[in-house]
Amino acid sequence: MQAARWGTPPGTPGMSDFSEELVRSKTEDEQEESCMFSGTGMSFPWLQKHIETVATGGKKEKDFAQTTSACLSFIQEALLKHQWQQAAEYMHSYFQILEDSDSYKRQAAPEIIWKLGSEILFYHPKSNMETFNTFADRMKNIGVMNYLKISLQHALYLLHHGMFEDANRNLSHAETWRYGEKSASQEVLINLIQAYKGLLQYYTWSKNKMELSRLDKEDYAYNTAFQNMLSHSGKMSVNLCALIQTPGVWDPFVKSYVEMMEFYGDRDEAREVLNNYAYDEKFPSNPNAHIYLYNFLKREKAPREKLISVLKILYQIVPSHKLMLEFHRLLRKSEKEDHHKLALEVLFGVLDFAGCTKNITAWKYLAKYLRQTLMKNHLAWVQEEWNSRKNWWPGFHFSFFWAKTNWKEDKALACEKALVAGLLLGKGCRYFRYISKQDDQVIKKKIKQIKKSVKKYSIANPGL
Repeated sequence: MQAARWGTPPGTPGMSDFSEELVRSKTEDEQEESCMFSGTGMSFPWLQKHIETVATGGKKEKDFAQTTSACLSFIQEALLKHQWQQAAEYMHSYFQILEDSDSYKRQAAPEIIWKLGSEILFYHPKSNMETFNTFADRMKNIGVMNYLKISLQHALYLLHHGMFEDANRNLSHAETWRYGEKSASQEVLINLIQAYKGLLQYYTWSKNKMELSRLDKEDYAYNTAFQNMLSHSGKMSVNLCALIQTPGVWDPFVKSYVEMMEFYGDRDEAREVLNNYAYDEKFPSNPNAHIYLYNFLKREKAPREKLISVLKILYQIVPSHKLMLEFHRLLRKSEKEDHHKLALEVLFGVLDFAGCTKNITAWKYLAKYLRQTLMKNHLAWVQEEWNSRKNWWPGFHFSFFWAKTNWKEDKALACEKALVAGLLLGKGCRYFRYISKQDDQVIKKKIKQIKKSVKKYSIANPGL
């Protein structure tokens, strides 16, 4: 069936032609030293020397399996060292694996060759689009069970190079491809192929949407563009909707589908998709699912309690996410005391992470809220957060080195941190002492206020 549809699969000579193209950049001197070995594809005497010495007890081993195994090892080593030309030369010889007498190895070979060859062609300095396309088209028909995988990866390569029409054509061919009975693995791959087709249709839809925003609604061009969008949306929704019902991580597909549903006013469908994506236990834990749902609910002007419930789950997964500062603000506005306590915990949680150490907004929020919390006599809340951090935060955030560095780079940041340091560690803290002694007329008043707050509200004993 496959041969009738796609033609006779190319044989080893075709692959040999391709492999010669890979190594065509060899110098004339190197080519003069080469010698061909009939039926093996070997063309490099120095490579032959390596392979023939693969032996036990110093004896030369010419066994076919040992030869291909050694060649594969050389390819892997060349890839690790980014020696693309050398890897290409080894690949020229590794094609002989397609003639292996071991049926298992022969069946596994096409996928190995594709993975290694596509990696080499992606990075090889003398590779080009035509070469890659030729390689991909031939590999699809050598070991037909890999046809769908290679078609999908080939399409992604084309997308990477901005060739959207070629990628769409490639996916359309793969979408209708069949070999024997439709297996579960084939069905998953076909769904994925259809989904990427949907993304390409979304790309066209999105361009039309941008065009609409620039047109007069009474214009003929507006109506034409809108009809095009309707056409693309129908095809896209079928492809994307089927895929995102399957448990998995489908972030770009979900975003595209929801945007389209919102545009056409089907907000109930968009909400249902996002709720399933975030809460259905069949789907893996995914912080982006909660981010998408939160942003959607925010656009809908959902109640504060609903927004808090979504961000609370995100906080448990990624406590350092940038939305945590927004989460803190929502908690502060709540009327529940446990939310006010959580608002303090969230800020400490954000600043536990190295990537947030210079986040001035986080320090500003903590300085202000820490002072307010102590003013309202919630000392126990502060002590609960500080007890688990007092052994490592001083060195992590409040060292003399950080005091000098922060003051030099960002005086506003240094002042916010100084207030936090003073409130938690007292006026004896090195960070606080260094900043409070700085003679800067611009922020003189700020430093005076910091000293006053530390003296009045610090949880540490004076002088420690």
